Amino acid sequence: MRPLIDEGYVYIAQPPLYRVKKGQAEHYVYSDRELNAKLREIGDKGVNIQRYKGLGEMNPGQLWETTMNPETRTILQVTLEDAVAADEMFSILMGDEVEPRKNFIMKNAKQVTNLDI
Repeated sequence: MRPLIDEGYVYIAQPPLYRVKKGQAEHYVYSDRELNAKLREIGDKGVNIQRYKGLGEMNPGQLWETTMNPETRTILQVTLEDAVAADEMFSILMGDEVEPRKNFIMKNAKQVTNLDI
């Protein structure tokens, strides 16, 4: 469906990566960098941090507030460059050839910080 991407009609709703709660205040952050900045801002004493690994970890209210509500959600427009990069990555990681996948893993393994086993 490349024409939809070419014309700018495809968007991805971006859910938060973390919920940071201190007292009654809740903050949703979308990256490790934002998390660190928020912790510097509010301090790290008495803070509860929840990391979301997927949308299934959010209750319906949180999902609406952060990802579905047109007034508050963050959406990212998909560009042709995004689609090409995703296709290349999918081919490397899910393709029939083992060598490109092995090379990718060896090149990027030391950068992994959050691995669920």
